[in-house]
Amino acid sequence: MSRLASGVVLVTAQEPPLDPDDPRAPLGEDVGMTATAFVSVSLDPPLVLVSLREGSRMDDLLAEQPLWAVSVLAESQRHVAGRFAMKGRVSDRLLFEDIPYTRGEATGACLVGGALATLECRTEQRVTAGDHTLVIGRVLTARVPSADGGPLTYFRGRYRHLA
Repeated sequence: MSRLASGVVLVTAQEPPLDPDDPRAPLGEDVGMTATAFVSVSLDPPLVLVSLREGSRMDDLLAEQPLWAVSVLAESQRHVAGRFAMKGRVSDRLLFEDIPYTRGEATGACLVGGALATLECRTEQRVTAGDHTLVIGRVLTARVPSADGGPLTYFRGRYRHLA
């Protein structure tokens, strides 16, 4: 499968507050994950699919948090993809620190500034497939904030850009 070129996205979600009944309780942490297994499933209704490693932090979070977002990364955002592809990290708080982002109106999730496109989604279905979970989400919002640059792609184990 390394011979199949794919686009690179950042999937983000916000953990629920520690105590949802207490408005003073700290908000949950922002979580992000680089993904290359992301596809459009349907136009009517608008559905997308992301494949998550079973038991990963994002898989566990999206099992309880139905709202999430996707930023389609530009070729200039290789550093963002690499940062959120690190395995075994305890916290994502510092990873978001110097990356420009806005919060999605529908999900509250981080939408990366300079992304080629952003989507906000609500989980419709989760399907176990081998060692992964396929998360199908209904697109709540879709925007094209930046038309500059080409897409960041992944091919043969490396980030690439289109020539």
